Amino acid sequence: MRDAVIFDMDGLLLDTEVIALRTFKEVCRDLGLTFDMDVYRRCIGCNMQKIDLILAEFLPGYKDSNLIPHWNAAYREEAILKPVPTKAGVIPLLKDLKSWGIPTAVATSTAQKTARSKLENAGILHFFDDLVGGDMVTDSKPHPEIYLKAADAIRTKPGHCLALEDSDNGVRAAHAAGMLVFQIPDLVDPSADVRALGHEVVDSLHHVHERFEPK
Repeated sequence: MRDAVIFDMDGLLLDTEVIALRTFKEVCRDLGLTFDMDVYRRCIGCNMQKIDLILAEFLPGYKDSNLIPHWNAAYREEAILKPVPTKAGVIPLLKDLKSWGIPTAVATSTAQKTARSKLENAGILHFFDDLVGGDMVTDSKPHPEIYLKAADAIRTKPGHCLALEDSDNGVRAAHAAGMLVFQIPDLVDPSADVRALGHEVVDSLHHVHERFEPK
């Protein structure tokens, strides 16, 4: 399909999005804020700087709440300090890509150090040739910067890369970078606007694996 594969992490490799959503709801409740799924949906796939801007604009009471530190602490306890299960199809696909000699990278909105810890805890960090975190770019997804940087890190032209994403913001970023994109939705179905990009939407990484034919 392509010469290299670039993976998102949360919700695509690791089953962390359900933890992020639950802890966000709990912290909103504890702080007396009204949880709004539409607002939360805007945040999925973004780095913390972008999330801060979104919440400041769309979540009433956020600016006076101190939500982010409380949310980070709750999430860290469950998704960073403890191993998180991988999503369906992750291990078989990574093993075959490794055996086929196909370069791989991770392009995640999570900070690089935290992302490395999460992947190491899950036992899959060694499969990847490089990792670009959200703290290594100026512009968060849906901007293409992180995907362009990941392609450069593994010395592959963006147009020769396959990008695997679960979120709409991630799909927009990879599409804008000029990559072939497969979307495997996690918590939220793709919006009509994102579906109009014409990329493939599949149920799991098993479906991507079946389509991959090494040279």
